Amino acid sequence: MARLTSDHPLVLGRVVGDVVDPFVPSVNMCIMYKDSSNQVYNGHERLPSSVTSKPRVDIHGGDLRSFFVLIMIDPDTPGPSDPYLREHLHWMVTDIPGTTDSSFGNEVVSYEMPRPNIGIHRYVFLLFKQKGRQTVSCPSSRGMFNTRSFARENDLGLPVAANFFNCQRETAARRR
Repeated sequence: MARLTSDHPLVLGRVVGDVVDPFVPSVNMCIMYKDSSNQVYNGHERLPSSVTSKPRVDIHGGDLRSFFVLIMIDPDTPGPSDPYLREHLHWMVTDIPGTTDSSFGNEVVSYEMPRPNIGIHRYVFLLFKQKGRQTVSCPSSRGMFNTRSFARENDLGLPVAANFFNCQRETAARRR
């Protein structure tokens, strides 16, 4: 796969820069909420009511000896105009075999549904390749998570895949 260009949604949405350094995707990751017709596309909007339960995350491009770590974070906590609590960890799964989906991994931080209060938040899925089956340190809390530090501390390098969606608080009128 090629390096992300300046017009790629991950670059335009400032995921590259705010959360991770530039990287070259080498694995395909497909994220689906509830059913296969509810796929997550980079930068598209999702309603909080459509992402209440953990998604299915399929990985394509690994092999029988590959294992991956999946994290989901909100880099816009508490609000996008002043994200001083950046980042909030919503989900972490380790030891995902390279030829399957996240349900076969080890969920070390349970899924927490998005609850944006102020503004439009980005919810980012990042996939890192493990160096075999390795112990990945579990953060002590969900708040003040730092993706770059986490990757460095666990010798994960740059992500091999990423995806994100935008989400904002639903009003009663918007749900109709």
